[in-house]
Formats: sequence, C-alpha cells, structure tokens
Amino acid sequence: MKSVSGKDFAKILERNGWTLLRVQGSHHIYGKAGSDTRISVPVHRNQSLKIGLLKHFLKQAELTEKDL
Repeated sequence: MKSVSGKDFAKILERNGWTLLRVQGSHHIYGKAGSDTRISVPVHRNQSLKIGLLKHFLKQAELTEKDL
C-alpha cells in the first residue's frame, strides 16, 4: 500500500466530496453531506499515516487504494 501523509490524505478526501468541518489541534475533522460519518485525520507535518489507520480511513470514506 502506498504511504500517504495526513496532509495528503486530507486533500484526497476533499477531492472526493468531503468537507473540512473543523480543526481541533492537529486533527482535521471531515464530514460529507448525507453521511453521519466523521473522519478525524491527524496532520503531523509530513509524517505518514500508519497502514492500519489508512485502511480504516479508506473504509470509512468508501474509497479504494486506487483513489490514493
């Protein structure tokens, strides 16, 4: 699986219809119209997201590895 930083994943979410609801510290909280799901993306400089967390986010956002 491709390594992605929190900052880059946030951009991917925005390209796929997710909107930034708020920022709490270093976590950017995203939501999507018509969905109760909230995704809290940790943006710590250019540090890569761990594989398990990235897979969890992809599942929540209903995205695939191709979307990365």
